[in-house]
Amino acid sequence: MKKLVIPVILCVLLFSCEKDINFNLNAAPTVLVVDAQIENGKAPIVVLNNSFSFFDSINPQLLSKSFVHNAIVTISNGTLTQQLKEYTYRVTPGISVYLYSIDSSNLSTAFTGQLNTSYTLHITTEGKDYTATTSIPSLAKKVDSLWWKRAPFAKDTNDVVLFLKATDPPGLGNYVRYFTKKNQGQFLPGDNSVFDDQVIDGTTYQFQIEPGIDRNNKVSFDSNYFKRGDTISMKLCNIDKAAYTFWSTWEFAYQSIGNPFAQPNKVIGNLSNGALGAFYGYAADYKTLIVPK
Repeated sequence: MKKLVIPVILCVLLFSCEKDINFNLNAAPTVLVVDAQIENGKAPIVVLNNSFSFFDSINPQLLSKSFVHNAIVTISNGTLTQQLKEYTYRVTPGISVYLYSIDSSNLSTAFTGQLNTSYTLHITTEGKDYTATTSIPSLAKKVDSLWWKRAPFAKDTNDVVLFLKATDPPGLGNYVRYFTKKNQGQFLPGDNSVFDDQVIDGTTYQFQIEPGIDRNNKVSFDSNYFKRGDTISMKLCNIDKAAYTFWSTWEFAYQSIGNPFAQPNKVIGNLSNGALGAFYGYAADYKTLIVPK
């Protein structure tokens, strides 16, 4: 009887100790959010937004209002410095997006990305200055070959999976990010799109490539496969350590949303003065595969 009483008493004590805890979260100040990239052979692209409140319900109108206008944005490759121009792109009636890129009316200082080159970004807006540096590394890693196989265990015989063969050069520190495109769609990063070479350093390896995903739309299980008849384009980008750190911490944070057991995580960017986001360079290699019907 005593053995039964003791657990009952402990349970009563534990339940009697329950207490509602209320957190009064103060509104965080608005900060600048930067998504800036430069790729070999392409013009720099810089998107500036103001951050949202944690409890904001994101919608197209709120997103449209968040863009930062009339900022002074310059990018330098160490020889030339170009002040970027703000452009407007209408995506739906009443909804536009805004970005900064090279000024087509002043091409004397304009440039596109080059391999083995470092870049400095400088932003001035609302009386504050922000800077970041990045590099486009060499094309140390390329896609040797692509091939497909029928998807195992799939009910639809049209489902296929994509494989890549690549060679990692000797020496640690080769980082990559990949994207795929189906037919006339856009290049989308994989759910886990960034990789280092700690395990595959100096080896030739094969790897199954998951299709890139649109994180703005709900992902179905069927999206894990490509289809017979698809034209599949692969974009493999060599990136520097800072870009790898940003995207790996960003993807981990994204995948942890809604998981109460996920460990705390901080997205690590490379902007100064408290700005969020990153400035990153891509040394991109492209490969295309047509899957027969």
